[in-house]
Amino acid sequence: MRSGDVSGQTTPVAVVTGGSRGIGRAVCLMLADRGYAVCLSYVSDAGAAQAVVEAITAKGGQAVAVRSDVGVEADVLALFEAADRLGTLKALVNNAGVVDVAGRVDEMSAARLQRMMTTNIVGSFLCAREAVRRMSTRHGGHGGGIVNLSSVAARLGGPGQYVDYAASKGAIDTFTTGLAREVAAEGIRVNAVSPGIIDTEIHASGGQPDRVARLGPDQPMGRAGTAEEVAAPIVWLLSEDAAYTTGANILVSGGR
Repeated sequence: MRSGDVSGQTTPVAVVTGGSRGIGRAVCLMLADRGYAVCLSYVSDAGAAQAVVEAITAKGGQAVAVRSDVGVEADVLALFEAADRLGTLKALVNNAGVVDVAGRVDEMSAARLQRMMTTNIVGSFLCAREAVRRMSTRHGGHGGGIVNLSSVAARLGGPGQYVDYAASKGAIDTFTTGLAREVAAEGIRVNAVSPGIIDTEIHASGGQPDRVARLGPDQPMGRAGTAEEVAAPIVWLLSEDAAYTTGANILVSGGR
């Protein structure tokens, strides 16, 4: 196995939320290459989720896709029960998240705000709760790693576009710091990655399918990033190469 790969008699399992497309998909494939059995969640695109599973199993890996809305507690419980059937949980990537159409704060509905905060914040908390219950030495576990997906928007604020999304990612930054310190002595490392403009489908879901083409050339590096360029530091943070790293937040933004 390569440096940072996992080994042992018990199959290490990674839960990746929102793992059917974009960054989540890239993370699933990289973790599978490093010996993890992958349990990925999706909300609506069963075909894309199954394609990830097939890509992993075709190379001799193990994977399962579970329809799961991370903002619904029963769905989260079912997701982790499916992960338990694969082996021992060693990694969680809180990748699932939503954006919305560009708008000012004075135009935002309560329904929009509830959806944003429930998926992006509550979902990450619920998944982390289940991961800690399984990985913490306090609960009889053997340790592991959690990586939360934040965003440069947490620093920039998203004015005139999605202050609500930016605020949800600011909460993820605080959550990462607090949880990292809470479970540091229990064998669990908690870190975050903050992408900038990345070429994924999330922009189209926010009503801006041309966002990468418009903004990519204006980035300090002159282009948007790729899903794989975000997945790589996520996978590193979960590896033994990052054994003394917790509470970190890696900016993957091309200098933005």
